[in-house]
Amino acid sequence: MTRRVVLLFLAAFLLIGSAGQAQAAGYRYWSFWDRDGDQWVYATQGPSLVRPSDGDVQGFRFAVSANSDDAAKPRGAADFASICAKTPAEDDSKRVALVLDFGTAADAPSGDTPPARRTACAQVAPDATTADALADVAGPLRYNTSALLCAIGGYPKSGCGEQVSQEANPTATESPDQQATQDDNTDGPSIGLIAGIAVVAILAGATAWQARRRRNAAD
Repeated sequence: MTRRVVLLFLAAFLLIGSAGQAQAAGYRYWSFWDRDGDQWVYATQGPSLVRPSDGDVQGFRFAVSANSDDAAKPRGAADFASICAKTPAEDDSKRVALVLDFGTAADAPSGDTPPARRTACAQVAPDATTADALADVAGPLRYNTSALLCAIGGYPKSGCGEQVSQEANPTATESPDQQATQDDNTDGPSIGLIAGIAVVAILAGATAWQARRRRNAAD
């Protein structure tokens, strides 16, 4: 019986390992952020739906990530006064400061080199969306048929929210919903956790069965 318990434990352990590997993947895409004080906050809507106010700061970061909780934030300073210092206010327009972080070489698709991070001050109509502001200062933009933002300033040259395994990209850590909808599944139990519970149940059942067998033999 001891040998059987060991084999069951090993099988369950392998299940946990394979589940962890299955989850070790991310998505390569542009994430969208709002600046709140001195912090970046992951936007809950896409740039084509958001209508920023004059003086707002918004950011974009190209990276590989698994979900919004660990999505990479735009790097560097993000101060409206500095970014829009050379763009005076005008009637019937608004200014939106944009931070564009093209990410690292590790996150870049094969054959692409990420441009340097940059900032821009878009001066657009009062009812303009963030997508309008972005197009004004960082074109060409590329979208897919689901309105997912695929490229800013022509980067990357191809691809859009493709899945990347952790083996192919060690920085993989965000489902490419791109703030179109929030991820409702991030708080659910992982496959690894379920498998771990299964291990405990298997071992507990096997131990109880063996104890009953010994008691019966003693009687």
